[in-house]
Amino acid sequence: MKFFKELKLLLNNVPSLIVSLFIISVIGMNILANKSINTNLEWLALDCGILLSWLAFLSMDILTKRYGPKAATMISIVALGINLLIALVFFIASIIPGVWSGSFVEGSEQVINDAFDSTFKGTWYILLGSSIAFAVSAIINNFMNYGIGKLLKKNNFLSFALRSYVSTFIAQFIDNMLFALIVSKIFFGWTMLQCVMCSLFGAIMELLFEIVFSPIGYRISKKLEQDKIGEQYLNYIEGKNESSN
Repeated sequence: MKFFKELKLLLNNVPSLIVSLFIISVIGMNILANKSINTNLEWLALDCGILLSWLAFLSMDILTKRYGPKAATMISIVALGINLLIALVFFIASIIPGVWSGSFVEGSEQVINDAFDSTFKGTWYILLGSSIAFAVSAIINNFMNYGIGKLLKKNNFLSFALRSYVSTFIAQFIDNMLFALIVSKIFFGWTMLQCVMCSLFGAIMELLFEIVFSPIGYRISKKLEQDKIGEQYLNYIEGKNESSN
């Protein structure tokens, strides 16, 4: 009950737009992960999930900066839970008899319709792998970001950027690597070289996105502080910590 009370208070104190974008990015990157990117390199495999995964990690950086790593992780778990719920809805939609609008191609209707159903239905091991990878990487990102921020002790863009870049790169690499080991290596026969190179290059690409958009993330986090958004939750946590001590 205490946990849900804290979660409710947290959600009431975080701007809905940030939470919405975070949840959309988690759902979207898992859908986009169904499309691979043709790199023309045998040892390098990427998917279109990188187009949105940076937004999920930037959102966590903003949340960690203002509300702390525990709060960011709690919202990450909420986002993951909603993603699983949406995956269930997609699965139900895929087994309902009917025809997707994009399948109306003469002579190929059934093949295309089955392909749409298969894409939205997903596969249990892909969903399992992505969920485990995201949960682990979210915890690592949030607490590493917070720890680096504590060491730097400054509240400027350079501090925000450094803590975000380091935590994002390491957490993204772990996210990609866990997914590659759980799913790609076991079910698709990837070599260890492919797993490592995919994880490394994916983390680099996602870090580049973070570098481009981190000034926006910094402005948002500063605005939250200046407008004292989230004070009620922060005061609650501070009082909770004092009472426990």
